Amino acid sequence: MRNFSKLTLSVLVAASATFTSCNNDDDPAPEPVKASIYTRLGGTKMVADPDNSGQMIEAGRLSFRKVVNSTVGLIVADVQNNASGNLGAHFAPVLAEVGANNTTNLAILVDNLTDFFSFNTGGTNPVNTYSGLNMVDAHDPAKNPRMGTKSSDADYTKFVGYVGAAANTNGVASNTELYADIVVVLQSLRTPIVQK
Repeated sequence: MRNFSKLTLSVLVAASATFTSCNNDDDPAPEPVKASIYTRLGGTKMVADPDNSGQMIEAGRLSFRKVVNSTVGLIVADVQNNASGNLGAHFAPVLAEVGANNTTNLAILVDNLTDFFSFNTGGTNPVNTYSGLNMVDAHDPAKNPRMGTKSSDADYTKFVGYVGAAANTNGVASNTELYADIVVVLQSLRTPIVQK
């Protein structure tokens, strides 16, 4: 029995040496896969939804919803302060409804933006599926009654700035890789959104 164990051990050592020597050191090590933006914002971990008592929400989706809500708040504040170059004309139909105490289309806008960003940055849960208009139609007032006017390049730059400030407010620092990756996503949308 003792000889069998030594023989077995010798065979295993030789086999492992053979397998490790088959490794081609010229092959580069595979690059580690970077986690999706959605995952880095909390991913699919379920957390309590602060806006809906007793309900749970994916942490990644909650992060995007917070950024979207903060962005909307910055746009509304600019409109109320009559800041130059504010984006009020773009959201005039929705803002008029909100002024008349109808928040239905604002809620749809927030949900659509949250769905869009969640789905396009790695969210895989069916709740994150974006089913709204494509980016060209969504930003064309002739095809989307919630849009007041088409966007210029300057308008979109201002919007990206609002999203950046909203991300900062919600814990994503400007000098991080996560922030830079979010900006890349936003910049990839510039061409279909800017229509004037």
